[in-house]
Amino acid sequence: MITPAALYAAIDGTWPAAGVRSVGPWLLRDGQGGGKRVSAATAISETRAEDIPAAEQAMRQLGQRPLFLIRDQDAALDADLAARGYQTVDPVNGYILPVEDLTDVPIPRVTAFTIWEPLAIMAEIWAKGGVGPERLKVMERAKVKTGILARWNEKPAGTAFAAIHDGIAMVHAVEVLPHQRRQGVASWIMRRAAFWAQENGAETLAVLCTQQNTAANLLYQRLGFRKLCGYHYRQHPEDT
Repeated sequence: MITPAALYAAIDGTWPAAGVRSVGPWLLRDGQGGGKRVSAATAISETRAEDIPAAEQAMRQLGQRPLFLIRDQDAALDADLAARGYQTVDPVNGYILPVEDLTDVPIPRVTAFTIWEPLAIMAEIWAKGGVGPERLKVMERAKVKTGILARWNEKPAGTAFAAIHDGIAMVHAVEVLPHQRRQGVASWIMRRAAFWAQENGAETLAVLCTQQNTAANLLYQRLGFRKLCGYHYRQHPEDT
């Protein structure tokens, strides 16, 4: 049985920050420009409102704007941050699925491949979706990993990144070129990820999706993924 705690650990393990350190009740991440997920602070023990300034100061010392990742169990911290004027940013759904549920259909030839190091065309597709060099460095830090390149209509169609932590294979940075969307490309990417996960000993496939991305949420739900947990960020308007 996969728990929310296991999924949160897999997020850190498959999309790792450049560095982490503990400051009081906080886990601080050094993101080095790799985005919110590798830059936000997380509570690792019970926090009080008076603990927040220390986290803010430590993040600013890293050259980062204060940003907190709020999980389902962090209701008290969420309220304390709201009282300080922090606003909710990017609510995210965390989905899981048994790997075998997506290995029941053979993948057509020349449709989706697992490749590492990423090809230039993969970096180009990611760049068009806002996944730049700093996020590629995040991918490089993961231990057991692969890239996925999809082709459709005899042309490159999309790409994704997958990595494994403690039996959970997480798929990140799914990008499909606009003219190749709504043709099943993302489904084949997820199925290729499932086959790769199975080959590498993972039993669970996981993916994260912002709640505002209606199309992607519907896709994952149609594939059979179920929501296990979620999180959102808190950021002060003055730091946006």
